[in-house]
Amino acid sequence: MTEMRDLNSLWHPWEREKVEYFTLGDLWNCYDEWSAYGAGVPIVLGNGETLVQYYVPYLSAIQIFTSSSCVNGEETDDSETRDLFSDSCSEESEMEKLWRWDGCSSEEGGCDQDNLLHLNDRLGYLYFQYFERSTPYGRVPLMDKITGLARRYPGLMSLRNVDLSPASWMAVAWYPIYHIPMGRTIKDLSTCFLTYHTLSSSFQDMDLDDDIENDERKRKEGEGISLPPFGLATYKMQGNVWVSGNCGRDQERLVSLLSVADSWLKQLRVQHHDFNYFVGIRRG
Repeated sequence: MTEMRDLNSLWHPWEREKVEYFTLGDLWNCYDEWSAYGAGVPIVLGNGETLVQYYVPYLSAIQIFTSSSCVNGEETDDSETRDLFSDSCSEESEMEKLWRWDGCSSEEGGCDQDNLLHLNDRLGYLYFQYFERSTPYGRVPLMDKITGLARRYPGLMSLRNVDLSPASWMAVAWYPIYHIPMGRTIKDLSTCFLTYHTLSSSFQDMDLDDDIENDERKRKEGEGISLPPFGLATYKMQGNVWVSGNCGRDQERLVSLLSVADSWLKQLRVQHHDFNYFVGIRRG
């Protein structure tokens, strides 16, 4: 719990004395077991057969904006931050070059310098950003990636969601690894997902799923704080395993989540490599 007087009043205009919060380290710990063993997703096939498909989460993109240019004694350095994602392109195979949607200058995959200065006025200071550009098989699970990045940027563990601007967000790429029971070849089980999540407490307790049935219960004090995806992109969704029909509402929601993700990226003026790849393949 934290006193509201310690928070940025522009980002947290709530009329309450206290607000629940979590540290980013708490958030990453939730991905620890999934990063090691995969997250099991129960699936019911058309013939009534059930199985569990496992997905491993990978950090696809993240931007963290704060109210101060100094975090835990670290001075925000936009140019240094931008170099972080361009470093991943210094040594790459021919296959990795094919995976990349475009060139590899430090301006791509994020905000350029002019945009950063413009965003600081409204959205805070960019403490950290990272955009994954490796091939899927060249990536390490989310928890391993964060642990490595946090050695250089310790705020990735210590920052609280109440310290973050509403512009702070992350995207998680979910890639399938195996399903139980084995032995079935189903096209839709190779579907990959790209989920977008806000990191700031400014959106806490907002019901992003008003149109979904059986999701009417509000979170009670002391319960876990959820980060439902506000945006989504899919790749290799070929059948109807993930879209049950539901009078067309499932398909409408997929379209809506994709549109929101696209709008979010455009508002922040960033190029998200994985999003462009997912959408480009689907349109191409």
